[in-house]
Amino acid sequence: MQIKMRQLLLTFSWQELRHHPWRHAAAVLAVMLGVALAFSVHLINASALDEFSHAVRAVGGQPDLELRAAQGSFDETLYGRLVRHPQVALASPVLEFSSQAVSANGLRVPLRVLGIDALQVAAIAPDLLPRPAAGADRLALFAPATVFLNPAAQQQLSGPSFPLQSGLRLETVKVAGTVSASGPALVVMDIAAAQELFGKLGQLTRLDLRLQPGVDRAAFVRTLLAAPDWPSGLTLTEPGDTAQRINNLSRAYRVNLTVLALVALFTGAFLVFSVLALSVAKRAQQFALLGVLGLTGRERLTLVLWESLVLGLLGSAAGIALGTALAALALRLLGGDLGGGFFAGMAPRLQWDGAAALSYGLLGVLAALAGGWWPARQAQRLPLAQTLKGLGTTGAHTAHRWIALLLIAIGAILARAPTVFDIPLAAYVSIALLLVGGIMALPWLIALLLDRIAPLVARYTLPLLAVERARRQRESAAVAVSGVVAALSLAVALTVMVASFRDSVTQWLAQVLPADLYVRSASTVSAADTQYFTPEFVQAVARLPGVQRVQAQRQLALLLAPDRPAVALLARELDDPARDLPLLGEPLPVPAGQIGIYVSEAMLDLHGAQPGRVFAPLSQSFRALRLDQHAPPATFFVAGVWRDYARQNGTIAMARGNYEQLSGDTRSNDLALWLAEAVQLNDVQQAIRALADQSSPGSGALLDFGSASQIRATSLRIFDRSFAVTYWLQAVAIGIGLFGIAASFSAQVLARRKEFGLLVHLGLTRRQILAVVAGEGAAWTGVGAIAGLGLGLAVAVVLVHVVNPQSFHWSMDLLLPWGRLLALCAAVVLAGTLTAWLAGRVAAGRDAVLAVKEDW
Repeated sequence: MQIKMRQLLLTFSWQELRHHPWRHAAAVLAVMLGVALAFSVHLINASALDEFSHAVRAVGGQPDLELRAAQGSFDETLYGRLVRHPQVALASPVLEFSSQAVSANGLRVPLRVLGIDALQVAAIAPDLLPRPAAGADRLALFAPATVFLNPAAQQQLSGPSFPLQSGLRLETVKVAGTVSASGPALVVMDIAAAQELFGKLGQLTRLDLRLQPGVDRAAFVRTLLAAPDWPSGLTLTEPGDTAQRINNLSRAYRVNLTVLALVALFTGAFLVFSVLALSVAKRAQQFALLGVLGLTGRERLTLVLWESLVLGLLGSAAGIALGTALAALALRLLGGDLGGGFFAGMAPRLQWDGAAALSYGLLGVLAALAGGWWPARQAQRLPLAQTLKGLGTTGAHTAHRWIALLLIAIGAILARAPTVFDIPLAAYVSIALLLVGGIMALPWLIALLLDRIAPLVARYTLPLLAVERARRQRESAAVAVSGVVAALSLAVALTVMVASFRDSVTQWLAQVLPADLYVRSASTVSAADTQYFTPEFVQAVARLPGVQRVQAQRQLALLLAPDRPAVALLARELDDPARDLPLLGEPLPVPAGQIGIYVSEAMLDLHGAQPGRVFAPLSQSFRALRLDQHAPPATFFVAGVWRDYARQNGTIAMARGNYEQLSGDTRSNDLALWLAEAVQLNDVQQAIRALADQSSPGSGALLDFGSASQIRATSLRIFDRSFAVTYWLQAVAIGIGLFGIAASFSAQVLARRKEFGLLVHLGLTRRQILAVVAGEGAAWTGVGAIAGLGLGLAVAVVLVHVVNPQSFHWSMDLLLPWGRLLALCAAVVLAGTLTAWLAGRVAAGRDAVLAVKEDW
């Protein structure tokens, strides 16, 4: 008997799936797209992280400890001190920095330059050991101005030699061989030759230490740092911290991308809910008959869950395959960057992860089961006798309203919760609860709105029929529009967030770009020590015809904490901080004897810098750049907080005069020029290039120029390109929601053929019946649009004021683009109305008239 019952259940489910393939295909497609997008984002990021970690290991080797300076380089006398330390087995000195070369076809090639001791590096980082080319001198690895290229650099630099930038000079270096280190373009040379070529005599940037067997690393570090003559501003860390820092830095970006990709899966769960809820409603009498024949409520629940499981398995399997293909295509065309800037210049290979595939596939199955749980409960709780008589199966569920309000209240509370491992997990849960609670309140909202509309259309037959049916069938309406509400609310939230961010960036650019022309020597902070302007060059630029004023800025990387990425230190003119920086509030008065600094918002979250307090980590890390002097002691006072959308790691701005007095560093990296009205920008650019060429022919071509309008336009174009994926995901989510509307109306109009036939006998034309169906669609999607708009605005507040600051450590002003929002809602209502009309055409024909005879 049990075997026959199971066969009957399987046949029952199979017939449902076989007879309505398109309806269930929409649910499978929704799950597939959600899994595919999320899995492809994971594969791209995991492949990029794996490639980056491999490159870090190849360049950094496997020492026990790494000694680095918080700011720039340190005195190489420490090498002699540590190499003689009884607990140190091996010490390998390294001089590393960023620069750029000029290829044979005149293109600029960003390079990482490493100066190494060939006699020591083989034991710690064998991938950096130079391999002389065939026919080259065996001692070429010790020769001056001689470099060895890794595979990435070989692809971009051909020929026996090429120019390499140092300051504003182009130094010609000879290619003598290769190194096997992977990753972005890299050149290796003898450390003494690097010090001479780049003016770094007596300086090191890293010291790799291999300790004697049995030495306790932690005790060794404590003893060394506690020595009274140990220099300040130096850190001793274990290897792998660099990869860990970039992993932590990109984690928020990766999580946000994954959550964004799961929007489609979230919407897909509602589509599964919509499809199965209507399927259960249509088969209610069949379920009741099976119940009378002995099928228990638990077995009916299991039957519907099995159907949702089949949908989830099919969608997840297809999603894993599609996600793998999307990831492979993205890695081939775009690399592993995904717009975040963390893995620029890398071309990682696809690293397929079986465990991740299983996890995301399971996530798709769980989404389908979650979508099928409530319809399964409805099938379990069917009143058998009442359902068999066709007297209806559902009533008003007032308890749902209180559950919805409770979920919304919990979501609002969680929005204020702090991050977990620097990820706004509570905020994501808050958004999910707001959406689920809002969707559960849909029947109440439909009744509330349509009860107000019904009296207004009481004198008009067709609108009255449409509104009354939508009003009386509010549970079915809530099921039908739930997917649209979920998709529209997320689309509204993302639209508000992107518009708010773009408007804030536009205002920020207007304040930070006051000059007419900008000149940059270094494209990144890491290259600031090798690509710079001398004071003489700045003075020569200021004397050019048509130049009224020049403002120079120095930038450099500062490592304040070993477990955090380096922050950017900006030394610039700050005569009026409220005018020169986009401050949040008024600047604070600086106490006498202290130096005022202005920190970005990321400094508050990542390094604990608080306005009105002394920032001790900067005092401990700041030191002179020249090796023949020591920086005088200084106390740095946080006098204000400003917005910096250009740097996520944190930025410190201080007056240039204070910086030069403390450091002895008079170099610059950026110039802002104010020009006379009649002067042409191109003429000034050519004059500046000519000045640079006087020090070294061809170096003028290495400078970057941009007017305020050009930089603003380029920045906003990059911004729009970075957020283009959000618009595609919005379209996918709304499309999936409209699939739910189509499936709902297709099922309902087919089940309402007798109703339509009766209306035809009463005198309504086919066009009028289609108008009624379209009116129902308009009423349902209209309420859904209102609900989606309200929920979307609530979610947008969480995104703008919670998720964004917690993820990226910068704030923005909330902007509501009403024109776009109303257009989006109108488009959804129009699409829903058209979808209902198209679905109604199937059932409003001759078959509907004949269907009335079934009751005669």
